[in-house]
Amino acid sequence: MEIIKQFKALSDPTRLRLLHILNEVELSVNEIVSIVDMIQSGVSRHLKILLESGLLVARKEGSFMYYCAARHPETRALITLACASIQDNPVFCLDLEKARQIITIRKNRTKRFFRTVAPQWEGLKKEVLGNFNLNAILKQQIFGRNSIADLGCGTGELLGQLVRDNNRLLIGVDASPEMLEQARIKLPDADAIELRLGEVEHLPMKDREVDTVVMSMVLYHIFQPEEAIREVFRVLTPGGLFLLADFKHHDQEDIKEIIGGSWLGFEKNQVKEWLAHSGFSLQSLDEYAVERGLSIHLFTAKK
Repeated sequence: MEIIKQFKALSDPTRLRLLHILNEVELSVNEIVSIVDMIQSGVSRHLKILLESGLLVARKEGSFMYYCAARHPETRALITLACASIQDNPVFCLDLEKARQIITIRKNRTKRFFRTVAPQWEGLKKEVLGNFNLNAILKQQIFGRNSIADLGCGTGELLGQLVRDNNRLLIGVDASPEMLEQARIKLPDADAIELRLGEVEHLPMKDREVDTVVMSMVLYHIFQPEEAIREVFRVLTPGGLFLLADFKHHDQEDIKEIIGGSWLGFEKNQVKEWLAHSGFSLQSLDEYAVERGLSIHLFTAKK
């Protein structure tokens, strides 16, 4: 029985320690080793037991394997209980501090990338997307909506097209000051758009502030995608529309050299699961082919 496997897995202090870390963040084996200061073979053995018990899940991204705590409702209660029992332990608290430092380092790496490429960003995207006009499809979907937030708005290409429609609240959020500066330069009516500096996982927005959220080719840059999707749910009004466009999972690591990113796209069932766990109802899913044999999924969901 699975519950017996899970109790056996949790009976070891090291495995409980690993679960506590991975309940907070998703990490690779090398990152976990750097936190707990153990040899890799020992960490891998414990991870395998946690995986087999159903307490952890793993995904392969290029040549790396990443681990995090399972999110299935039937295991969440046990994981929450186990982690709560040791959350004040000094060693476990230090583990989480180290794990958050790793995430901060990753985010700073992404910010440095966008600081470098901001002036050439639209051209770099075209190398991968070709002549595919994703913004035209998004505009059709959000026609008539009253308040729209473009998360990870970059240089403001979509916002520049939407601003021509009057009497709408338009908000652009991006974590890169350089990308927002490019948006201010390029947008003809920048005063009609609220550009806000902030991370998608911690949006500088009020609860239920807008009736529409667009996240176009952004999620693959986010280290904790489910957190970002939960934030979208928070800022949407009841019945609000969420348009999420991103790469279908692929194995072309060289794409990261062109347009960056933390993920090689996503399997559709993975995104569906994140949407459902965050409270969304999936309305439709479309797939579009672009350059280099890549495809884009467009998820349309409602709060």
